[in-house]
Amino acid sequence: MSMTLSPLLRKFMLTAHITFSVGWLGAVAVFLALAITGLTSEDALLVRTAYLAMGLSGWLIIVPSSLGALLTGVVQALGTPWGLFKHYWVLVKLVLTVGATLLLLLHMQPISYLAEVAAKTDLSATDLRGLRLQLLADAAAALVVLLAATAISVYKPWGRIGQWRRQQREHTQRVAAGRASAAPTPWGRYVLFILLGAGLLLVILKHLLSGGMGHH
Repeated sequence: MSMTLSPLLRKFMLTAHITFSVGWLGAVAVFLALAITGLTSEDALLVRTAYLAMGLSGWLIIVPSSLGALLTGVVQALGTPWGLFKHYWVLVKLVLTVGATLLLLLHMQPISYLAEVAAKTDLSATDLRGLRLQLLADAAAALVVLLAATAISVYKPWGRIGQWRRQQREHTQRVAAGRASAAPTPWGRYVLFILLGAGLLLVILKHLLSGGMGHH
């Protein structure tokens, strides 16, 4: 699929993408603050309010913002020279955004459940503590992912897809011809693989330690 956005539409999509992305990031930061408050506060009314606010902000702000950021990001990538599969930074950001959105949708069920419980009864320090800790950890992890995606958008690391292989092949030819020394260590590629591997490992470990989604 290939298309070209007009300058006016490109600016509009960029504005929408930044707005949705910043809104998503800010809402997740507030969600984390509410999760900490609900877990640590001894004020029953404050705890109830925090979890009710988490349920409302999840469905009314975080979910729409995540879907909006994903959609506008894809349209913007397809409609500009950056492309969707031409640069590593675009592809990595897409993977992070899709993964964060899918996990958010999966975890809205326990968020809604906790909000319903809080609406009907006061929660003691031990009531549903495991679930409350999980939501706090989820919010913290989501904040880290969104900050990473923001940093990737600013620094645009790792170059074009396939560029490393072409550069390595050309450098090997120059070395063989005696016109260059040994190739430098591709630290950027190693950082990329480490980040992706660490993210995947954290997701797997988190779900293994929490028993997967079945306990929701």
